[in-house]
This record gives sequence, structure tokens and C-alpha cells, in this order.
Amino acid sequence: MSDTWIIVADACRARFFSAAKPAGPLLEIETLSNPQARLHEGDLVSDKSGRDSDRNGSSHGFGGANSAKEETANRFASEVCAHLEDGRQRKAFGKLYVLGAPAFLGMLRKHQSAGLRNLISDEIAKDLTTQTPERIRAQLPEYL
Repeated sequence: MSDTWIIVADACRARFFSAAKPAGPLLEIETLSNPQARLHEGDLVSDKSGRDSDRNGSSHGFGGANSAKEETANRFASEVCAHLEDGRQRKAFGKLYVLGAPAFLGMLRKHQSAGLRNLISDEIAKDLTTQTPERIRAQLPEYL
């Protein structure tokens, strides 16, 4: 029987844990970080988007719907899922639990392959990236 993996993630960090036994403790196996997520929006873009005025003198901005911070988080979600997909293909885990900040969970879902989704036993919408392995384990079922 292969291990169970638990990932705890937000836009800044993804921590990967493994549990060898269904009722066993979590062992942290790796951490990925996204230092750009901690930057302010203005630090992520080179200049401000343009502005325009209409006939009535109202001013409105040009620019995309997604902020630079959101794009950075989305790229990190893609990187996290690529890492999980690599583990799936190597058969490093047979079951997966995903815990994350609610907005980041949505981003992760967009990048998951069907094969990876099939291994997810549960998703928990809580940001626990700064918690101890014992606290994270307490949020999971007694038997993984």
C-alpha cells in the first residue's frame, strides 16, 4: 500500500506531508514557496495601466481583469499541481488530502488532471500553512 499525501497550501507556500499509516503522524517531505505572493501589487507590475476619460469627464482605467497578484498565485497553483502530478505518475502516493485557503483551492482545481482528482480523498478549505504537523493532522480524519 502506498503512502497518503497531504498538501497544505496558500498563494505563498505549499507544504507536502506524507502519512505511512492510516492513523499515523504526518511527516513533512517538501515545501514549495512563492515569495512573489508576499509582494504588493505595485511591486509586481512595471507601471500603472492607462486611464481614459469619456465625454462626461468620467475617468476609467485600462487593464486586464486579473491582478498581477492573482496571476502570480495562479502560476504557483499550476506549479503545485505539476509537482503533485509528478508524484502521482511515480506512484508516490495512493491517496491525497488537499487543505488550503479557499481562493487558492479554486485555483488548484483548475490545474488538476483527471487522474489527480481521482486520488483526492477530501478537500478542506482552511489555511493551515503556518500550523504544526500535529495541528494539521487534527483537521484530518482519524484514519486516512
